[in-house]
Amino acid sequence: MADTGTTATDWRAWQQSWDCQQEWYMPDREERFRIMLDMVEAFVGTEPRVLDLACGTGTITARLLARFPGATSTGVDLDPALLAIARGTFEGDDRVTFVEADLKDRDWPTLLPHGAYDAVLTATALHWLRTGPLEALYGQVAELVRYGGVFMNADHMIDDTTPRINAAERTQRHARMDRTMREGALDWAEWWQLAAKDPALAAPTARRFEIYGAHADGEMPSAAWHARVLREKGFAEARPVWRSPSDTLLLALK
Repeated sequence: MADTGTTATDWRAWQQSWDCQQEWYMPDREERFRIMLDMVEAFVGTEPRVLDLACGTGTITARLLARFPGATSTGVDLDPALLAIARGTFEGDDRVTFVEADLKDRDWPTLLPHGAYDAVLTATALHWLRTGPLEALYGQVAELVRYGGVFMNADHMIDDTTPRINAAERTQRHARMDRTMREGALDWAEWWQLAAKDPALAAPTARRFEIYGAHADGEMPSAAWHARVLREKGFAEARPVWRSPSDTLLLALK
């Protein structure tokens, strides 16, 4: 997937590889994106100004622009390797801007090109934060979403009041993942090992592990917790609009 001679790095191949790795964990991943964009259209139309929060490789941005060519997107992330893939993929597309920023930094919104957005979207990212920084982030997001705009977060949201259900779901999910891995799927660690060997990604991959470590040190509070905090931080309404056995897409309306 990398440039070892005179040809450019195939960034779209890296995008596809990232998608496949993520789908190993979440086989219903595309369904949550479809519902997310359904809700974008329902609330803010087909030419929204979107903030792709903790954008990674630009997964949400890619699906946004494929469905709504008149949309614009600002992607913000701190991961230098995933941002390299995102910037390479969308190079030359003036609908897209990427910003490198730490969402735990209280001043990160000042780096954005716009002071307000129709929609702020994020997926499978904010579980890297503990609840204290996440509460602060939700307050900043509430200030960035215009009146009538939306924030959506699709992520792992664990209900600790249902331990037997949680255990059964986890057992079934891991059995499926084991079967898929035997068929050749890459997990998180193996994907990053490949990235570290790519000449275009080796240095940014090393930097991202200096920043983040091996994996998240965050928390996974329930959907009810997310909805309550978002209301406390300034959203008028908040509730799930899609659920799988392990994940939730929560929508908050300003």
